[in-house]
Amino acid sequence: MQVQTMVKTSVFKAAIWIAAALSLALVQARDVNAADAPMAFVEGTHYERIDVPVETGLESESPSQVEVVEVFSYMCIHCYSFDPLLQGWEANMPEQAVFNRVPAVFSDDWALMARAFYTAEILGISEQMHGPLFDAIHVKPKNLRDEDEMASLFSEAGGVSEQEFTKAYDSFFVRSRVMQAQAKSRAYGITGVPTMIVNGKYRVDGRMAGSNQGMLDVVDFLVEQERRSN
Repeated sequence: MQVQTMVKTSVFKAAIWIAAALSLALVQARDVNAADAPMAFVEGTHYERIDVPVETGLESESPSQVEVVEVFSYMCIHCYSFDPLLQGWEANMPEQAVFNRVPAVFSDDWALMARAFYTAEILGISEQMHGPLFDAIHVKPKNLRDEDEMASLFSEAGGVSEQEFTKAYDSFFVRSRVMQAQAKSRAYGITGVPTMIVNGKYRVDGRMAGSNQGMLDVVDFLVEQERRSN
């Protein structure tokens, strides 16, 4: 009788141990799945859908890729503060993402900085000039309304001659690109910067996303959403 009681007790304890182990495993599995699952963001709360989608140019050539655009200005202190975080994101962005910048044009001064942006692009020195153009506004202010000052900055930071700079800065290509950027910003429905655009369909800003990092988190979410729909 005592032996039977001991056996039943042992079986009972084993059953309890197995049940506890299974329960722990289920909890751990739920935690892992929760950690792996992408955070859900809500349209109208964390991002907005653009009323009329804007073509990215990738639709026919690279339909599996997702364009991510930062609409910004060198004149904008918030863009200056956001830029280091954005560069970190760009270095590790999703494989299917294609990143571009579009300068916003809200005034004549912003139009000048848009000209500087596209001048650097046509001269092939966008990377060399990006930081110095920000610094010339927010760190060691220069009067970039003065074309000679702008030419001097391009010479110092980009290694181009005054003649090369002037030819590009005053070119039809640069002026037309500024006009295109202005039209694109209107099509995106931009009211402030920095603003991120995903695949010409979605608009994300720091106010809606809650922070600069939140803006990039929403961008990652939308890139994945677009990737799955392609």
